[in-house]
Amino acid sequence: MREDFGRALVSLGEEFEELVVLDPDVSTSTRTCYFAERFPKRFLNVGVSEQDMIGMAAGLAASGMLPIATGFAVFVAGRGWEQIRNTVARQRLNVKIAVTHSGLSDHGDGSSHQSVEDIAIMRSIPNMAVVVPADGASASAALRSSILYEGPVYLRLGREETPRIYEEGLELDLGAAEVLRDGSDATIIANGIMVSMALEAAALLAHEGLDVRVVDMHTVKPLDLDCVEKAARETGAIVTAEEHSVIGGLGGAVSEAISELRPTAMARIGIRDRFGESSRTYGELLEKLGLTSRAIAEAARSTVRRRI
Repeated sequence: MREDFGRALVSLGEEFEELVVLDPDVSTSTRTCYFAERFPKRFLNVGVSEQDMIGMAAGLAASGMLPIATGFAVFVAGRGWEQIRNTVARQRLNVKIAVTHSGLSDHGDGSSHQSVEDIAIMRSIPNMAVVVPADGASASAALRSSILYEGPVYLRLGREETPRIYEEGLELDLGAAEVLRDGSDATIIANGIMVSMALEAAALLAHEGLDVRVVDMHTVKPLDLDCVEKAARETGAIVTAEEHSVIGGLGGAVSEAISELRPTAMARIGIRDRFGESSRTYGELLEKLGLTSRAIAEAARSTVRRRI
């Protein structure tokens, strides 16, 4: 995902002369190093200073440039929150915040580097769009869509490799969910790494006679309310799956929507009000915290039994 993002930045830099990239001294990790090599005069290493980076990005946007501010999710969303809120979002400046190492993907560095609250933080800020692509191809497409979107965007990318779901050249519309698999018995709404697990869960459930819809809700805000309402109406059971706290993220957004649109049996797969921890492998940490295709499948089974 990071690799595709870094390569896409270079291509977009060729296309948009006003595009500039800011990075808090982690360009090798974020893969903005490719952009720095190709466009050294349009790349700013701001040092380990995420707050300053956001302020600089706001100034560049106000001057007519198209800034993309990068860094690790936990530090950009955490340290930069006040600047994002007051300097970028209140003026609805055209700043794109593209972060990596989100969720539990920075497994080796422990809970201090794992961002399980950032979607909730960014989603609560007025004017801020929040996008969580599922793989490298959708990360590239989401970056392009974010650049074409007028206003601030928070684009959330992971650190580890992800299974390929989409073909290269995908066009992705912010705010419009992708239905990857149709079904009538239940709907799994997922984003990020959990989309591939949702597809695995649906395939497993198909062997049991359950016909399960899978939706890639890549845009958490603005949420595709039509897609959510249709899933609730047509399947009567919804499971959300995300690599984030169940508080304030995708599960929270969908719960809020269906409570107003069409009350429906629902379950949320995510991180249960706790921090992450250090782990030898990413897969082991996902397993320990219950972010697996098996957990999604079991939640779907139980939710179908509770259908209203």
